[in-house]
Amino acid sequence: MDFNMKKLASDAGIFFTRAVQFTEEKFGQAEKTELDAHFENLLARADSTKNWTERILRQTEVLLQPNPSARVEEFLYEKLDRKVPSRVTNGELLAQYMAEAASELGATTPYGKTLLKVSEAEKRLGAAERDFIHTASISFLTPLRNFLEGDWKTISKERRLLQNRRLDLDACKARLKKAKAAEAKATLWNDEVDKAEQELRVAQTEFDRQAEVTRLLLEGISSTHVNHLRCLHEFVKSQTTYYAQCYRHMLDLQKQLGRFPGTFVGTTEPASPPLSTTSPTTAAATMPVVPTVAGLATSGEAALCLEEVAPPASGTRKARVLYDYEAADSSELALLADELITVYSLPGMDPDWLIGERGNKKGKVPVTYLELLS
Repeated sequence: MDFNMKKLASDAGIFFTRAVQFTEEKFGQAEKTELDAHFENLLARADSTKNWTERILRQTEVLLQPNPSARVEEFLYEKLDRKVPSRVTNGELLAQYMAEAASELGATTPYGKTLLKVSEAEKRLGAAERDFIHTASISFLTPLRNFLEGDWKTISKERRLLQNRRLDLDACKARLKKAKAAEAKATLWNDEVDKAEQELRVAQTEFDRQAEVTRLLLEGISSTHVNHLRCLHEFVKSQTTYYAQCYRHMLDLQKQLGRFPGTFVGTTEPASPPLSTTSPTTAAATMPVVPTVAGLATSGEAALCLEEVAPPASGTRKARVLYDYEAADSSELALLADELITVYSLPGMDPDWLIGERGNKKGKVPVTYLELLS
């Protein structure tokens, strides 16, 4: 019991000494041992890494789960070490509603058939989103959290110890300085000087040892950057896979809807206008949109007329193909990415289409798959 009381009193004395030293430093009444420039740079780099890791982590969580309530719920499940319940994605929920609407409104009607087709595509999009969220959480979010909850906590603990050792060291320096001043005034050897010098040597040793431990941990931030870089590559890879899947699903859906009889009865405008008609550069930077209205009246008439079509008097242009395109019928020209073809327009054609020529082959081609060259 006496030992515990003495220890508590000793701890309280040390805490009080550190508090006094810290306060006097703040008011400029005491000297402070400064760390070298390299050490200060390591500290600043570590703080920046921690701060940006937190911000990137939070924003990635928002990207993967925009619903704040759902994020809080997932966080609580993780802290309780319980499995997060499986949720229906927004795409899957939309697919469910569309399927139910088709069932009630008539699955054999043009609208009902289209609802079912779009429902199937949305369901596939939802599944792709679920896979992306799962992959990104494991390969990107988890390593960032592990750094903040593991390595960074260790670094913070050692930094606090170093700060305490530094305060102890400077308090010992101050005591030695006062003892020497008292000795000079008394003109005799003061035992307090010996005691202060001994305390200073011990404090200096402990400070140097702690500084080395902390420095090694701070230098390990470089390894953290390497690990986060690898995780960032994995995140980009998973996101690329996800968007590629979404693109394929929607491209397939547009092709299906474009060939769906009666889908756009009464529509006077093109079903899928180009995303931009401002410049070839803008067109090249957008994903292709498959035109769903034929450029000529019917495929039979188009095939018949194309054999007799001649380039207009206004001339032709060269175009570079941006994406592979599979011809839907004999009136269209199949395209391969990066090939060069000759294109021109005919009076009365749908503005989403051009006539393309490659060698002795000729057919309609979608404008949004091309980069027109001057």
